Amino acid sequence: MFSVTQELPFCYGHRLLQYPGKCGRLHGHNGVARVTLRSERLDAQGMVADFDAIERSLRGFLDEAIDHRLLLHSGDPLCAALRTAGEEFVAVEFNPTAENIARMIFEHARRAGFPVVEVQLVEQEGSIAGYAP
Repeated sequence: MFSVTQELPFCYGHRLLQYPGKCGRLHGHNGVARVTLRSERLDAQGMVADFDAIERSLRGFLDEAIDHRLLLHSGDPLCAALRTAGEEFVAVEFNPTAENIARMIFEHARRAGFPVVEVQLVEQEGSIAGYAP
C-alpha cells in the first residue's frame, strides 16, 4: 500500500454554538489540513497522485470555501447581523468544529477524484482533529 500526505496551511475564523468555553466566542486559527491519499497501485509516473495536482485542487477549494473566512453554523444568530452589515461569512449546516471542517475537506477531495483515506486538521499546535470514514 502506498500513501502520500499533502499539508495545506490556511486561516479561518469560527465560533461554536452552545459551547460553554472560550470557543463559543468568535476567534481564529492558523490551521493546517493534512490530506492523506492511499493506493495499492502507482500511476504511470510512479505516484499515488501528483502533489501539484493535489495542491491545485485542494488549495482552490480552501481559498474559495474556508481560507480567511468566518465559518458559522447557519442557525447562529450572528448570521443575520453580519448579513445586515454586509459582512462576508460562510454559513454551514453543522457546528464548525475542527472535526467537521476536516470532513468538509475530505468530502471535497473525494469528489475531486482523489483516493483520500483521511483528513486531519491541525487547529493549533498539539490540537489535531481527523475524519476518515
